[in-house]
This record gives sequence, C-alpha cells and structure tokens, in this order.
Amino acid sequence: MSVLEIRDLHVTVETEAGTTPILNGITLTMNTGETHAIMGPNGSGKSTLAYTIAGHPKYTVTSGSITFDGQDVLEMSVDERARAGLFLAMQYPVEIPGVTVTNFLRTAKTALDGEAPAIRSWTKDVKQAMSNLRMDPKFAQRNVNEGFSGGEKKRHEILQLEVLKPKFAVLDETDSGLDVDALKIVSEGVNRAKEATGLGVLLITHYTRILRYIRPDFVHVVVAGKIVEEGGPELADRLEEEGYDRFLDPTAPVEA
Repeated sequence: MSVLEIRDLHVTVETEAGTTPILNGITLTMNTGETHAIMGPNGSGKSTLAYTIAGHPKYTVTSGSITFDGQDVLEMSVDERARAGLFLAMQYPVEIPGVTVTNFLRTAKTALDGEAPAIRSWTKDVKQAMSNLRMDPKFAQRNVNEGFSGGEKKRHEILQLEVLKPKFAVLDETDSGLDVDALKIVSEGVNRAKEATGLGVLLITHYTRILRYIRPDFVHVVVAGKIVEEGGPELADRLEEEGYDRFLDPTAPVEA
C-alpha cells in the first residue's frame, strides 16, 4: 500500500493584486485503493491543490508538506513525481501539435518504466483501452488533443490513466463539459483502472453527478482554502440537497 500525505499545506499565487493566499492549511491522507472526493464552491482552492501536487510552477508552497511513501514530493521535479506514480488529469487538457497520441503514450510509458514496452502487447493494450472508452481507433494517429472535443479530451486523459497505471490519480473536474453518456464512459474507465491496479483517486468536482458512478470512500469540503467538513458518501448527498451556503459568509460577494 502506498500513502500520499498532505500536512498543513499553505500555497500562494502571484496576481495583479500581489501575492494571494489560496490554500490555508490543507491536511489530507490518502491510501492506494481509496477514492477521495474534494468538493467546494468556485474559487475555494480545489484546482490549486491538484496543480500543487503535480508541481505546477505557478503555485508557491509557503509552508506545510506533501509526502509520497515518506518521500518529499515538493523536492521532486514534475517528471520525478510522474515516475513515482502521481498522475494528473487536467480540467483543460492542452494540445500538443506534432505529437500523435500513439507516440505520446509510448514515450510516456517508456519514461515511466525505463524501457520501451513490447510493441505487440502494448498495441493490444492501447487498442483495448480505446475500445473500452469508445474512442475511434483513428484517434491514435491524431495529434494530442488537437481538434478534440471536450469529451474526447477527457476520454484521452482516462486512456492515459488506464495504460500508464499510476499509483495515485488526481482528477481535476473530469466531469466538466461531459454529457451523460460521456460521463458514464469516463467514470467506468476510472473504475476499471482502480479495480485493475488498486489506484488511489483524488476526485475534484463541484457536483455530485460523477459520484453516482465513482463512489467515494471519503468526501472533503474545501472552502477558502481549508477543509471545513469531512465525511462519507452521505456528505455528498447532503451537499446535493443543501449546496455550500452553510459554509459561506452571507455578506461576502458571490463569485461570477
């Protein structure tokens, strides 16, 4: 079993107004095989947490720690975090012109394992994963995310998850922009990956609809950069009914 531990994490970002605190003391422990849902209103710091774990240079950790099986994640480069087994599915996946999906996936797998996968078994695995996600085989020869619809980009993120087999996956609003059918297909992909490898999942979302397909073991509500309540799946059901109003300052302006 692997463990990802976040302790009293404080993170800032530079804005036009100067240095702005975003995370204000996040503490969270995840084990492989567990699914944790991070929920909260817009601007609460959910995506900042995801990108800080992944190592985005935009965010500055001012105090606190992130450790992975006792190793200091904050001392690792982005590629070292990936090789250690951390995976980020981005809310807005980027396009990579000139790099085909096939080459991208095989290059990533080679970097993770230290050697190129055997062509025959690798091709079979990728084709099967694409079939499971109902992706047209022609996507394998297209440039990464170039001209992909929102749903196609999200399926490609989960394709990476299935074939690269990380230990922990941070899914940043994977449900954003998906219709009902695509949401179910993507969720099934996450569940397959978890069943196959014992993956740990940190699922960031505003809404409970994806939690109907990916059932969380733990739910954490983040408001103003802090975890303000924790519970099981029943907490997500309560949020569906009540929203986040009880956690918010009624005098504060509503974010657009």
